Amino acid sequence: MEEPTPEKIKKIFDQYYIADMNLWNEFAKSVTTRLFAKNEIIKEYNKTENYINIVVSGSAAHFVLADDKDICINLYYENQIFSDYLSFLTQSPTVIKTESLEETIIWSVNYKDLNALYVRSAKGLLIGKAISDAMFIRKQSVQINLLALSPTERYLKLIKERPEIFQRTSLKIIASYLGVTAESLSRIRKKIV
Repeated sequence: MEEPTPEKIKKIFDQYYIADMNLWNEFAKSVTTRLFAKNEIIKEYNKTENYINIVVSGSAAHFVLADDKDICINLYYENQIFSDYLSFLTQSPTVIKTESLEETIIWSVNYKDLNALYVRSAKGLLIGKAISDAMFIRKQSVQINLLALSPTERYLKLIKERPEIFQRTSLKIIASYLGVTAESLSRIRKKIV
């Protein structure tokens, strides 16, 4: 199992926030490795999120429940940072469920340890900024795509950015993530081929 090293953590966060290695040395001390089987619940509906996570291998998704169906609102793959961030920040339950889509290894830091880092030094606050920036960039991008792009454009963008998703994630979940039915996704795929 891949251990969390400051170098690996820095590489993941560099796309959001460039910081000195000393910062990531401190952060890595609070990171634990967690393993989830395929389709295992990482965080249940109406529960409180206790972790900020990084996907090391595998994949995970956020779902909300609508009309008794799981609706996928986010997909996460290797080197992506994820959390039910609203729940994490407020330490209150939310309607989001997180589930592993494959056997998944994640590096996690819990709420208490992260806040202890914030209190210990200004460097700790910089870690919080890096996490917040990563979460905001991800969420804003997803919202813009959903509102500004057609389903076909969202599909094409997903193929361009993460083509491996289609070999690793069920079309039902991909369709849900794109905001279309499985039938509509099938029609989109037929038109493009």
